[in-house]
Amino acid sequence: MANEKPSTQTQPHGDAATRKKTETSVAEAGSSAEKKVTPKNALLGLQHVLVSNVWLDPVFVAGAIGLPLALSSNMVNAIFIVSGLVTLIQATKLVRLPIVQGPSAAFDALMIAAGTAGSLAAAGTSIFISSLIFLVLCLTRVIEKLRFLFAPIVSGVIIFLVGVSLSGFTLSEFLGGAPGDKGFADPKTLAVSIITCVLVVVLSQFGKGMVKALSYLIALVVGTALSLAFGMADFSAVASKPWLGLPKFMPYGGFDFNAAIFVPFFIAYLVAIMEALGVYQAATEIQGTKLQDRQVRYGLAGEAAGSAISSLIGGFTTTAYPQNVALLKVTDEGKTSTRVPVIIAGVVFVVLGFIPKAGAVLSLIPSPVIGGIFLPAAASLISTGFNTLRKVESDDRTQVVIGLSLLLGIALPNALSGLEGGAHVFFSNSILVGAFSVVILKALIIDLPNFIARHADERTKQAE
Repeated sequence: MANEKPSTQTQPHGDAATRKKTETSVAEAGSSAEKKVTPKNALLGLQHVLVSNVWLDPVFVAGAIGLPLALSSNMVNAIFIVSGLVTLIQATKLVRLPIVQGPSAAFDALMIAAGTAGSLAAAGTSIFISSLIFLVLCLTRVIEKLRFLFAPIVSGVIIFLVGVSLSGFTLSEFLGGAPGDKGFADPKTLAVSIITCVLVVVLSQFGKGMVKALSYLIALVVGTALSLAFGMADFSAVASKPWLGLPKFMPYGGFDFNAAIFVPFFIAYLVAIMEALGVYQAATEIQGTKLQDRQVRYGLAGEAAGSAISSLIGGFTTTAYPQNVALLKVTDEGKTSTRVPVIIAGVVFVVLGFIPKAGAVLSLIPSPVIGGIFLPAAASLISTGFNTLRKVESDDRTQVVIGLSLLLGIALPNALSGLEGGAHVFFSNSILVGAFSVVILKALIIDLPNFIARHADERTKQAE
């Protein structure tokens, strides 16, 4: 019996060691396969580049502001470089998920407003300071204690209002300006914008395979070709741009802090974080894993550092893109957990960022084409906001908070349009009004009553 005892004790240990060795071998084999650059992975990476909106946001913002070619192409190239670098670092070192990074649509409206007011330097400063603040919050782990700000009811309202806010600028591009402007609602303008928009909708909803995946690119090419045929596009200025170059350091001017501009940009950064957390969660669910606190902390820190660098060379924030995560569902990436295609996409972005001609070409795409492409994109943000709000537990109090927040965010800016100074900056921004409204109303109507009720129950139990 004495000789059998060690045998019965060591056998389970041996089995566990064998299982661990086997699991390690399998993991290493999977990791080895994951690192292979195959033709399939290269095509998947190119698809990520083409499906992402990395180039759409800066082109849209630069076009709406009316930036000269030098600044608009600089903005595009800056965002390409930073998006590529952050995508590479995120995928390989930080969040370690197959997600593509790019400019957040939450900043489009704010950048356009700042640009038309001649305050791009203040906008860049606001993004730089906001990024550093959130970088510190991530590295000190304080960000984990602020999860209450990222509840679905808050993010849903804000994402919805981002879509509503963008729709105004998008329709202006779509229609060719405002009533009274030259070319407004011109038949050629409408033909280009409508055909481009219809192509995006039809191909993205009814297309299959690569046609569906490349619906935005196909619509862009067709719309631009139609613009050239109508004499609405002129790419002759591209010839003056060099093939290789670097974005300029602080192209809009030096640091210029403006509190009235900083506050809405800081709130917009909160929106970008909410978007990123949703993308992280979606990616892990597709891969069948659980999102870890470390991934959240390091992932958001990487985005903050990238945004700070981007603001210094003429770009704006970078965040995780949901449309690229959606690709994981229809490709083998979601099953194999490979990150190679995203890494390849990051390399392509960086290379394009050093080619000023590429930025110049994208910057000169006609406004009706941009409007036609962005109209479905703005609509998708509104739908995303609705879907996020559907996750909220439905009761009378939550419905009141959602309804009042959306009402105030949409109607209050118009009602208070006559204000001036800092009050005008705050109340003219629907995203800012809606964000403050939903956070304050949630605290007063949901969180505070729940807190009081819990303490009352505790006191009752103690009395018993």
